[in-house]
Amino acid sequence: MHELLERLVAFDTTSAKSNLALIDFVRGYLDGQGVTSTLTPSADGTKASLFATIGAEGDGGIGLSGHSDCVPVEGQTWSSDPFQLTQRDGKLYGRGTCDMKGFIACVLASVPKFVSRHLREPVHLIVSYDEEVGCTGVRPMLARLGRDLPRPRAIIVGEPSSMTVIDAHKRIDAYRTVVTGREAHSALPRLGVNAISGAAEMVVELDRIGEEFAASTSNDRFEPPVSTMQVGTIEGGTAANIVPKSCRFQWQIRSLPSANPDTVSDRLQRYGVETVLPRMQRNGIPAAIDTTHLGSVPAFVAKPGSEAVALARSLTGANATNTVSYGTEAGLFEDAGCPTVICGPGDIAQAHAADEFVAEAQLEACMAFLAKLADQLGA
Repeated sequence: MHELLERLVAFDTTSAKSNLALIDFVRGYLDGQGVTSTLTPSADGTKASLFATIGAEGDGGIGLSGHSDCVPVEGQTWSSDPFQLTQRDGKLYGRGTCDMKGFIACVLASVPKFVSRHLREPVHLIVSYDEEVGCTGVRPMLARLGRDLPRPRAIIVGEPSSMTVIDAHKRIDAYRTVVTGREAHSALPRLGVNAISGAAEMVVELDRIGEEFAASTSNDRFEPPVSTMQVGTIEGGTAANIVPKSCRFQWQIRSLPSANPDTVSDRLQRYGVETVLPRMQRNGIPAAIDTTHLGSVPAFVAKPGSEAVALARSLTGANATNTVSYGTEAGLFEDAGCPTVICGPGDIAQAHAADEFVAEAQLEACMAFLAKLADQLGA
């Protein structure tokens, strides 16, 4: 399994880059085990999702799903090469070791065990792309389930959960707000409209809305137990001596499954129209505030009596389930009619950071989990 993880980490599959080299490696490995696979390429052909079946063809069976892409390393200070697996003190360091090439490596290492069994129902291997930028890559493949690809009866998404059983997560909505004013010499600011000042007011209001939400609605199953929102990037202006014409900021909401995310965007837009724009336009100069919804990742809530949750609990021996606040592809699988659960090696606190790692003990626990699945499905 370590060798497989080493190979996977060596592929720089940052979401902005192609994942085809990794997919070719996985496909070749599966071919060597006598397992054929089907690709669903991206529209531009630079990426692909992979779907492979071990056992009888047709609907049913258990899907094991992981995404191949990872987040960038630029701007982070690493103690070792992020694309070379490094072992220290029972931990394996490298970009994607935790999120989530560790799970994919465990699944691939378990293929010989699955192949050797006379499975009562199939095991499906799913490797997607662009999960880190809105779970966009898995969607074209999901559209094929039940048509020219089998529809699994249960899906296990191996996101890092410390091998605990996760039956719900929050929804994510991403937005971009563009504030437009007018350029002028900074010595004569009345001739211009400062877009950065307008954007700053909008950012402060977003923080106010977040505080209000935190005080009004909570769900103790989640950590944090409230819907959260934050500005992730902001850019604008040309030079210190020019009144800035434009400023844009990107922001997101991670909302509780029961919340209506449109409430936040509607309130922010109303504040812009009623409060910020009148101040920007007080000298009769045109100004604008435009917010675009960039995309969403649906909340995941397993249905009562979910067979996917029951399966994961039986494999782990867990007496209870948990939730997470990060987003995954689980909600998309659930919405596509596949009962889904999240259970995978690693701690999300190590993901996306410099010196990302997965504990070897976590990978061992995942291998044991998959071995139990093979035993349960074996004749």
